[in-house]
Amino acid sequence: MTSADDTYTVAVRVKPGAARSRVGGRFDGPHGPALVVAVHAPPVDGRATEAARRALADALGVRPGTVSLRTGAASRDKLFLVDRPPAGLADLVSRLRDGTDR
Repeated sequence: MTSADDTYTVAVRVKPGAARSRVGGRFDGPHGPALVVAVHAPPVDGRATEAARRALADALGVRPGTVSLRTGAASRDKLFLVDRPPAGLADLVSRLRDGTDR
């Protein structure tokens, strides 16, 4: 995860086809430690990616329009950008990903 003044990058591992949507857990992937996002949507026609984007926005408490896909459209390992991240977002992502406060 990286940040700039106006954007924050979140590494995500998407698990499509889950029984229910859930955001939490850690996966050590190609982008480093990633937040696991399980979604009910299948990995077809970008539906899992869109469901993951919306689930991530909901878990982070931001509007879905502020979360966009940076890379990984055809992969389970994705990078999402959060525009104008609120204060404390990095800590929230750490808690969701690692179950700890940093």
